[in-house]
Amino acid sequence: MGSAADSQHLAAEFTGRFINDRRPLAALALSTDSSALTCIANDYAFEQVFERQLRALGRAGDALVAISTSGNSANVLARGTGRARDRCVGGWAAGPRWWQVDAAVQRGAGRAQRHHARIQEAHIFIGHTLCTMVERSLGVAG
Repeated sequence: MGSAADSQHLAAEFTGRFINDRRPLAALALSTDSSALTCIANDYAFEQVFERQLRALGRAGDALVAISTSGNSANVLARGTGRARDRCVGGWAAGPRWWQVDAAVQRGAGRAQRHHARIQEAHIFIGHTLCTMVERSLGVAG
């Protein structure tokens, strides 16, 4: 639930605005289409809910941000990022499958890695940093 909400938050920052006014940027959270999620989970397998959407929607030049609080979500990391790589989609991920993406942020070791609130806070910070980087590259960040 937390990673899905974080992905929606990040998509909204791109389609709306983050800091300064700019043209909207295409972004969507693959976790928001309940019909697609239940159809794919029922007809195929839950592990394929993001893979099949990426197969349909992902295009060369797109960027994928994969978020997994546990770092072990097969539907996000193994299946989702693997499909993105097959489609020549650049990717960012948080989790142990970092070799399947272009850039990765991994959680720390010890007690902090088991504290979901700290991990989710880090995801939002990283997402906001990514938004800042994109806006700067567009020349609209302050």
